[in-house]
Amino acid sequence: MSEPASISSGIAARYAAAVFDLAKEEKGLNGLAADCDALSEALATSADFREMISSPVVSREDQGNAITAIVAKMKLSPLLANTLQLMASKRRLFVLPQMIADIANRIAVEKGEVTVEVTSAAALTADQAAKLAATLKASVGKEVKLKTAVDESLIGGLVVKLGSTMIDTSVKAKLSALQNAMKEVG
Repeated sequence: MSEPASISSGIAARYAAAVFDLAKEEKGLNGLAADCDALSEALATSADFREMISSPVVSREDQGNAITAIVAKMKLSPLLANTLQLMASKRRLFVLPQMIADIANRIAVEKGEVTVEVTSAAALTADQAAKLAATLKASVGKEVKLKTAVDESLIGGLVVKLGSTMIDTSVKAKLSALQNAMKEVG
């Protein structure tokens, strides 16, 4: 890991630990999780938001004003709102994505949950997602939270990532394996 990346992750971890501990004391982990999900969604969908938190050209004052508007619009908890204002005043908003991921991880550990990334060729129905989550829960022994994505190039099947384990049952992977086997024969 490069030095700037490790510094960023260290900063994010310190903010995440502080916010998590305060929310836990206030018994507000569910609200914090909802706020983090909303912020994560906003970062994923808004290029302007991502640019504002990472651009060195945007002044502290402008970042503070933007965060104030975002907090009001999203109706975030006072704890997270104050943390974001502090981060803006210290020019630390660039670690927001890492901080959100760290908080989400801490909440999942606290609840005994594990997040599983599932990529499918077509969007999973609610019934399919529920059955998959139940099957994975039986296998893992913990509550499973699915993070789904769609990749049409898979043709069919699923790619399931649980920590460092990846199970690829996609048609694309099977065709690739068949292609490699054919190269070995010929």
